[in-house]
Amino acid sequence: MLRAPDEAPAGPAELMTALHAAHARAVLRLLLVLTRGQRQTAEDLLQETMLRAWRHLDAVPVEPDAARRWLCTVARRLVVDGVRLRRARPTEVQLVDLTWIPARDDTTGSALAAHAIRYAIGRLSPAQRSLLSEVYLVGRSAEEVAGRLGVPIGTVKSRTHHALRALRTGMGVA
Repeated sequence: MLRAPDEAPAGPAELMTALHAAHARAVLRLLLVLTRGQRQTAEDLLQETMLRAWRHLDAVPVEPDAARRWLCTVARRLVVDGVRLRRARPTEVQLVDLTWIPARDDTTGSALAAHAIRYAIGRLSPAQRSLLSEVYLVGRSAEEVAGRLGVPIGTVKSRTHHALRALRTGMGVA
């Protein structure tokens, strides 16, 4: 990748620096076109493209034109993946009518509501409790939970949907 044949092989950092210097502007121009001029998005995608090149440096072709084509293909696929992700499914969590929850100053009602919630959560399977805890209490994204569990993101979304539905049913809200 950008070496004269008689040069000794450069280390990964030097190769990546040369790759970035030679191709980053062209890849950024492509990304600006594909993102319809959204510079911040294009720069983020360029960074992700270069990160993928770094992670798979052995897959990047040595010949400069081939390396540029490889980087542009990775960048284009990242854009397509982003579009697919946004269009894939509607929001998984629907708003629940919480008007039945008593006012804060009603301690008896609050205690009963808390008991009902604890009871409904207790009736969930351990896997459902763990999943809802990761997503809603810890605040992890579906992508992070999928990575931690080693399952596809669609599986996490589906399991979250089913766990919420079971929780609503257990509380008599569904």
